[in-house]
Amino acid sequence: MKNILFVLLGSGIGGVLRYLISKYLKFSIFGSFPLATFLINILGCFLIGLFCELFNKNEISENLKILLTVGFCGGFTTFSTFSNESFGLIKTGDYLSTAVYISISVFLGILAVYLGSKVAGKI
Repeated sequence: MKNILFVLLGSGIGGVLRYLISKYLKFSIFGSFPLATFLINILGCFLIGLFCELFNKNEISENLKILLTVGFCGGFTTFSTFSNESFGLIKTGDYLSTAVYISISVFLGILAVYLGSKVAGKI
């Protein structure tokens, strides 16, 4: 139950921060390119990489790990988790699984968004 509270707290903070950045960073350098989301995703990837490496090098409490990675980074952007898992596959040398995971995740993710929008249009 304690871990769930750490996830809840971290994801709440991450989600609010994502919302605020998206709300106040509305300009774009490439027309309709979603700059805020792009920057959030890249920052989230940087942060989860930073946190995981720091946690691997130092003895950090499990609570802090959960709060910052699953909670904060997960609430800030799930893209960071996807990228971290992809990097984990690369580190193991399993390049086929890496390519399949990335390709299928992106393709099916976009397809799911499309299908969800179509279903919503029928409601």
